[in-house]
Amino acid sequence: MTTVAPSGVVTFLFTDVEGSTRRWESDAEAMRAALVVHDKVLRTAIEAYDGFLFSHTGDGFVAAFASPMSAVNAAIDAQRELQLPVRMGLATGEAELRDGDYFGTVLNRAARVMAAGHGGQILLAESTAGLLSGVDLIDLGPRRLRDLPTPVQVFQVQADGLRTEFPSLRALDAGRGNLRPAATSFIGRAAELAEVQAALREHRVVTLTGVGGVGKTRLAQEVAAHLADEFPDGVWFFELAAVADPGAVPDAVAAVLGITQQPGKSVTESMAAALDGRVRLLVFDNCEHVRDAAADLVEAILAHSATVRILATSREGLGVADEQLWLVPSLDVAAGIDAAAVNLFVERAHSVASRFSVGTPDEAGAVVEICRRLDGIPLAIELAASRMASMTASEVRDRLDQRLRLLVGSRRALERHHTLRHAVAWSYDLLDDAEKTLLGRCSVFAGGFDLQSACAVAGSEDIDDFATLDLLDALVRKSLLVADRSTGRTRYSMLETIRQFAEEQLVARGETSQIRAGHSRYFAGREADTMALWDSPRQREAYDWFTIELANLRTAFRWAADHSDLDTAAAIAIYATMLGLLVEQYEPVAWAEELIEPAREVGHPRLAQLYAVAAQCHAAGRVDDAVGYLDASHQITQRGGFDEVPYELQISTGIVYSHAGQSYRWADLCRRVIAAEGGTLTITRACLVMALYFLGEGDEARVASDGLLAAADVTHNPMTACFALLAHGLAYHDADPVAAYDSLRRALTVAGESGNRQMESAAAVTLWIVAAPETNPIQFFEYLTVAIQHYDDSGNVANLRNPLAILACQLDRLGRHEQAATISGFAASAFTLASYPQLNTTIAHLRDVLGDETYQSLARKGETMTIAAMAIYAYDQIDQARAELNAASK
Repeated sequence: MTTVAPSGVVTFLFTDVEGSTRRWESDAEAMRAALVVHDKVLRTAIEAYDGFLFSHTGDGFVAAFASPMSAVNAAIDAQRELQLPVRMGLATGEAELRDGDYFGTVLNRAARVMAAGHGGQILLAESTAGLLSGVDLIDLGPRRLRDLPTPVQVFQVQADGLRTEFPSLRALDAGRGNLRPAATSFIGRAAELAEVQAALREHRVVTLTGVGGVGKTRLAQEVAAHLADEFPDGVWFFELAAVADPGAVPDAVAAVLGITQQPGKSVTESMAAALDGRVRLLVFDNCEHVRDAAADLVEAILAHSATVRILATSREGLGVADEQLWLVPSLDVAAGIDAAAVNLFVERAHSVASRFSVGTPDEAGAVVEICRRLDGIPLAIELAASRMASMTASEVRDRLDQRLRLLVGSRRALERHHTLRHAVAWSYDLLDDAEKTLLGRCSVFAGGFDLQSACAVAGSEDIDDFATLDLLDALVRKSLLVADRSTGRTRYSMLETIRQFAEEQLVARGETSQIRAGHSRYFAGREADTMALWDSPRQREAYDWFTIELANLRTAFRWAADHSDLDTAAAIAIYATMLGLLVEQYEPVAWAEELIEPAREVGHPRLAQLYAVAAQCHAAGRVDDAVGYLDASHQITQRGGFDEVPYELQISTGIVYSHAGQSYRWADLCRRVIAAEGGTLTITRACLVMALYFLGEGDEARVASDGLLAAADVTHNPMTACFALLAHGLAYHDADPVAAYDSLRRALTVAGESGNRQMESAAAVTLWIVAAPETNPIQFFEYLTVAIQHYDDSGNVANLRNPLAILACQLDRLGRHEQAATISGFAASAFTLASYPQLNTTIAHLRDVLGDETYQSLARKGETMTIAAMAIYAYDQIDQARAELNAASK
């Protein structure tokens, strides 16, 4: 083995024995003997290609090579001779050599590439693969690997004597996204599945087109599931059918992705910026009714990101650049009893009639004819199969002859969707009047509904819960409703084509306005029960309900607002915003803002509440607007009393004053309320502590915090407990860090268990104020990475500054002064400087160490960086700092 250590650009080879622990435990003697051979093979191969072996820990080797080709050849030669299952990873880059050891991000990258592999496999990072020629490589695509902030393009080496087939890579977050397992089997689309996957690899946008009910959504789901491993940032599915207003498309998509609107940008622009650099597959389902809005959003995303792919379903193309239209065909009907369409019919029939059989020629012939007459359209076939619960296939075939007579002789004059329309009409005509009425009225729901909701629109005193349940059961059995029981509570929905047909019947009956108004009033009327549930130990259930019903709340609000039903619209906007802000879903804030002017004109009794919830716009960085709204709310309550805005919301929203650098106003407000109202006022007292903390009044904050821990113990509201615990932790952050840490950890637990994401984030970030000095630095960086990634993913620049402020302080402590100065320029704001006193100390220290001029230059560089650029920079600094800490601990 050479004694000369390469320098400059170096290729590193990492190896490890897969499953070594199990081998040691099962037969230590055999493992010891095998390792002797293993070590000899690797040393010989490394020495033969002038590699520098500088680390041998456990069962693994780490070697450096001046030539990437030499490193690959050494790996191939060794892999051919090794008897143990050894995984190998290579990466190339600059590294610093000190005292016979190397430091640099490239080592961590090579180690993570190796860790993603399996015994017998040689993996390369793109940094090595791009320098090779004459080597047979398989491109495994971009993968997100542990501890690495951005995806790595991974390649597998192929060579004579090496295995070629391995399990999927051990990549991080393989399940990121929201794609759910399909509820039904996938039948007869193997060729289409492969073709659409190939199309998506060649084009940035693929749109599945075809008649409603032909199976576009089901095919899209299957394609997405098969491609999930190729998208390390996840597969995200957006059901646009529930979005009635084209203008709401960006909000609906942003809500799923958790992206917050940024100051000076539209929702679409904010989303496009947040997706920059993400390797994601976005599936937009049912675009036809919002085609232009969906196309605008897709174009904006593609303009900012070269790594996002789009799969859409629509009855026509979106008309965007690089779009590949792919017509989804009907299922095969030509193969007779072996046709895919017949297989679908038989499987679905078995689900409603377990003894169903096509064992006799008559029944088999009838099923084949049904599928042929229905043109192989899956939805029509499923509707026919659902009748097997009460009819024979021959009876259904005979019925089709009568009901679809219009198709005979004039088929060429009909569009494909008319075939489906007649299939739906046929099924609809088989319903009795009560079933037809309920189906039509349930068409007003967006995103599904439950039994209670269905009863609300049933509209007859003669129909009780059990009668409605019987009707729903009948509609489920006839495949006109889908029953989802996955959450433990049954939720009903319609296929969109059926919903549209049912809605047409509602219009024809002249009931649309009545039922939609009832739908809106129903969701407005849920305010008291939902908020009572929220103001209890069962708070999580209220958040879950809000999340499930968001599409219905959106539809109900829109109808009420458009029809000047201010009472209904205000009720929905107020409680939806209150719940939404606590799960970091800010769409309803815009609803409240929309109502302010009409409510102000009539002096609406809930105007103060509308102003208070509208002030939540500060989450998007609109601090001035938020302060204005909150001031207006105070002006009203000063006349009528602070209790006009329940749950102390007006007080907790006072944090907008701190974001505006006016914490003294928040403190004054809290003192006035405490003096005027009396009583427990746990949230108000906690807010006073927070305001005093931001003002640097530590002694006063500790005095004001007296009794908060006891209040946290006795309250039945988890959010109230979180406020009390968070405030106590802030008050004692320097006087008693251990007690503060315990309080904040408890707040984090309570918030997590109750589903309050806003308080969970606040507690996690605040923990670092007291945890940083005592926390294992490597573990500390892992926490920071998660936090930065969370805010980076959502494009939330305001909250992103919080963990970056902590990171700047930590880098300064580690002597990485230039990097700390750059990050501090981005992180520093009136709020972070008040929230994290360490940041002020850090900046002062950096000025001393670097000099004012150098510090200002670096800080200005950080201040002007984009969110994406700063996040990447922060990840890289964490990566380098962690590598140095790991090396120092050896």
